[in-house]
Amino acid sequence: MEKHLTRMGDGKLVEMSSDELRHDLEGGSEDAADKGKIEPLSRSEIDSLFDIFTDSNKHVSVAHGNEVVLTDDVGHFRLIQDNGGCGIGIPLNHMAAVMLHERGYGMDTTPYTAVDATFKSFKPIMPYFQQEMEIIIKNTIIPIYFCAMPNLSAYYYPDGPFPNPSDLLPAGKVKEALEAQEKAVEHLTKDLIFCGEKIDQIGCDSFNFDTVGSAGDGDFLATLRAVEHLKKNTNMGIVVGMASEFVLGMHGGFEYRGERLAGMYPNEQAKMVESAGADIFGPVINTNTRKSVAWNVARTTAFSKSCSEAANIPIHPNVGMGVGGVPMCETPPADAVTRASKSLVEIGKADGL
Repeated sequence: MEKHLTRMGDGKLVEMSSDELRHDLEGGSEDAADKGKIEPLSRSEIDSLFDIFTDSNKHVSVAHGNEVVLTDDVGHFRLIQDNGGCGIGIPLNHMAAVMLHERGYGMDTTPYTAVDATFKSFKPIMPYFQQEMEIIIKNTIIPIYFCAMPNLSAYYYPDGPFPNPSDLLPAGKVKEALEAQEKAVEHLTKDLIFCGEKIDQIGCDSFNFDTVGSAGDGDFLATLRAVEHLKKNTNMGIVVGMASEFVLGMHGGFEYRGERLAGMYPNEQAKMVESAGADIFGPVINTNTRKSVAWNVARTTAFSKSCSEAANIPIHPNVGMGVGGVPMCETPPADAVTRASKSLVEIGKADGL
């Protein structure tokens, strides 16, 4: 029986038979349908995925004419940082790294951010970032994003001004935990709007809310409120990229436009983000390291397709380490990344990656 080289969700290279591959592709699609209450991939779509995963070439690509726009969150940092993994530690300033991404790598867009990429840390030193980003914008042609994560967790003790719900809940102080989250959401929303308006003043092309929902439904709510305000009051494009496929109900009662945010999967998240006024939605589908890449990619593709069908704005799935069907590796193997990318574009109907 013919064997095909593929990988597990942790990056391990393995061999699988044609039957095993097809079984995993169907299993991943069915799991997405069950979890997200969406339609599974059709038989012809499973057949197309099977062709992608049985292609004997190490790398695969989309057909001519199917190319999509690429966005990223901290791409230029991979040149500057040396973190013992995928960073290469070249001594560059931010402007040089961004320009290299544009002129050397041919990126369609690229972000500007800092090492501690949270809005709470940006706010006190925003004039510095305004100055540097204005210089970057004047020296580049491609759209430049200001990128950071809301990170509601930074507003709790010991880093922020409010009691930590993770300490209050085990102590049985449910009311106090809910109130702390509600107050933190109000402050986070104000900070997001403040940073957005300041960045808009220097002519920023777009604002990227990255890793949204990392602290649960309050994190998502603050972002949606800020998106709504900034879309009405600035000239920037707005991108919202999620932290996970599932919105954790850390509060459980937060709603936006009458819809409960806790428990939302990507297709539901997409509709919320669009209703707030964002221009691009970046769904995140988590990789299961115990399953094959084929299983994970089929699952991601089903979710991506459901987002594209649910929303009228472009969908840019996050295809990185540990999400989007890509193995949980610091430097993901290109054979897996290219198969995930091709699948999401040609079958998952992604408008960008």
